[in-house]
Amino acid sequence: MSRADEIFIANCREIMQNGVWDTAYDVRPKWEDGTPAHTVKKFGIVNRYDLREEFPILTIRRTAFRSCVDELLWIWQKKSNNVHDLHSHIWDSWADENGSIGKAYGYQLAQKAVYREGEFDQVDRVLYDLKHNPSSRRIMTNLYNFQDLHEMNLYPCAYSMTFNVSGNTLNGILNQRSNDMLTANNWNVVQYAVLLVMMARSSGLEAGELVHVIADAHLYDRHLPIVEELISREPKRAPRLVVDPSVKNFYDFTVDSFALEGYEYTPLERKIPVAI
Repeated sequence: MSRADEIFIANCREIMQNGVWDTAYDVRPKWEDGTPAHTVKKFGIVNRYDLREEFPILTIRRTAFRSCVDELLWIWQKKSNNVHDLHSHIWDSWADENGSIGKAYGYQLAQKAVYREGEFDQVDRVLYDLKHNPSSRRIMTNLYNFQDLHEMNLYPCAYSMTFNVSGNTLNGILNQRSNDMLTANNWNVVQYAVLLVMMARSSGLEAGELVHVIADAHLYDRHLPIVEELISREPKRAPRLVVDPSVKNFYDFTVDSFALEGYEYTPLERKIPVAI
């Protein structure tokens, strides 16, 4: 049984059984028909995934692996905030007429600062420290720049990544302010698991543990029947992540550098509505 499935099922059951509803409040998200999109939530969920044991992707439904990696590269490698640089349409609802999502995500990672060692953007500073200062407890990125929030079409959900080297193992903590459990939870886990692998490979390290800290883990009201169906399913074995051994440089990775060996999943026939 996939460990990612076990964690997801446990999280969803905890939210549905012991969560708190926001129906007493006016909420920002709306369904396509204009109806307020209410949620039931749990505060402060923490999940741990050991990448040395298995790759954390769901099997009780399909997670679109290549699209996950494509978006990850769009943000962390291209450092783009324009949907025209992305090969999926998941950001179209938040893009303006020119394709920009504002000063968010990739835009923030591309911002440079001057250090005594030289000028770096956030990604290149991480790569530099992993090679030259692996014992540092300051290796992290942050997308939640308060002075630019008013120019972001969507505030960052997964906003901070902390990297920590223990021996020859690279571990990471993903901090997330908000997580739509059905549509985005495993999507984010898969992405940042791949990111940890990319950072480790580029630094001569082994990818270890990904810790996912979620402040507000929620299920939308119209998602509950789908979630009930999913968590009643029998999980399958986790697939194996295969990474092109010839790629050593962070900026040389492409979507084709990664593949899942033995990925079996149960198809989900229902369409998942998305609250905007």
